[in-house]
Amino acid sequence: MDLLYTIAITILTLGILVTIHEWGHFIVARKCGVKVLRFSVGFGKAIYTWKDKQNTEYAIASIPLGGYVKMLDEREGDVEPSELAQAFNRKPVMQRIMIVAAGPLVNLIFAVLAYWFMYGMGVTTAIPMIGQVKSESIAQVANLPENSEIISVDGHATLSWDEVNLRLASRVGESGPLQLQLKEEGTTLISDYTVMLNEWKVDLENQSPVSALGIEPWRPEIPAVIGRLVEGGRAQQAGLQVGDQIVEADGLEVVDWQQLVSIIRANPEVTIELQLNRNDQAINLLVKPEKQVSEQGEAYGFLGAAAQGVDWPAEYQRTLQYGFVEGAVTATKKTLQTISLTLDSIWKMIEGVISVKNLSGPITIAKVASASAASGLESYISFLAYLSIMLGVLNLLPIPVLDGGHLLYYFVELVTGKPVNERIQLVGLKIGLVLLLSLMFVAIFNDIMRL
Repeated sequence: MDLLYTIAITILTLGILVTIHEWGHFIVARKCGVKVLRFSVGFGKAIYTWKDKQNTEYAIASIPLGGYVKMLDEREGDVEPSELAQAFNRKPVMQRIMIVAAGPLVNLIFAVLAYWFMYGMGVTTAIPMIGQVKSESIAQVANLPENSEIISVDGHATLSWDEVNLRLASRVGESGPLQLQLKEEGTTLISDYTVMLNEWKVDLENQSPVSALGIEPWRPEIPAVIGRLVEGGRAQQAGLQVGDQIVEADGLEVVDWQQLVSIIRANPEVTIELQLNRNDQAINLLVKPEKQVSEQGEAYGFLGAAAQGVDWPAEYQRTLQYGFVEGAVTATKKTLQTISLTLDSIWKMIEGVISVKNLSGPITIAKVASASAASGLESYISFLAYLSIMLGVLNLLPIPVLDGGHLLYYFVELVTGKPVNERIQLVGLKIGLVLLLSLMFVAIFNDIMRL
């Protein structure tokens, strides 16, 4: 059932974003007088088709991993003399630029509208309160106080942990001062702190920028009660069940979930005896945490279990809700910030500052889509907006095969007054295909390794 749910949510998510993207191409093509032959969501054999009054065929195809808008074009087949004026290749270069750019731009506009809707509805988030500062960490060297709220990062207000992480992520791989403003709990005094970075390395695949800085966010004490089990994981294999409360591990009393995590992580491939309470009955089980290795080469234990959720205290929550105009401005800023971070991350990946292990493919998208949908409408809309930005930005990159590659050719034509040589376009197409397929291979390989 979980697998079917994940597949359904993934198809829905990709279907929404692909439809929005292709609708952008479609509507501008129509406005420019180009005849659209087909609008397809998905590739491969059509499952369902219909036509409109202008004889455009709409199709839902069997492979839901993309889509396309097929326009009348002399380069792709014979065109009747009476329809030449409606052919894409006959349109002025500025109109062709508008048609190609419309898809990615509509994705970015959709993200703004999605965030705008969220902020109008109200977004409840945890206040970015520091719980603990890890010993010998960058944060400890800077003397960041525990039980204090992060007010701003590098002069930018941070009302949530999401905003803190986004600001910190933009500094990955950099050196120099990181400016923080903190407010200690129970006071109104805001203090300035400087954290010195030195080619700051962050294993983004396994940790957040906040964690890499040495900060553990404040969270309510979580009892050591099993809330979820990884299918086929060591916890399930050992016989643990959802609802089990761990009271002892390896002879040590377990008072909360974090203590249990610490014991498990410290004992990879070592048999541990757990004493637990199940329906008021004391049960002993033996578990052997699976050995996993971090990017730094450190081995740690992994049990394959998650804690049961607890209610977050109201005083540690904040609701972000804005009026019509302020919401639009905030949504636009959020979208622009995410675009900037995406481009910055791509560049840092090219430089080698960020590992290609952070690339994700369809499996990760499916897992995150499913998890966000299960978390509620707010979480799912936020994920849709984020994914729409990724789709828009990546499609605008000047890589042949993508919209950005076509735009590059058309801008050259705009400047020189003549189309790019077809042989050059063909070579670019081959290079683009190799690059795109290589990136897809790496992303899918990373997905499989994460499984």
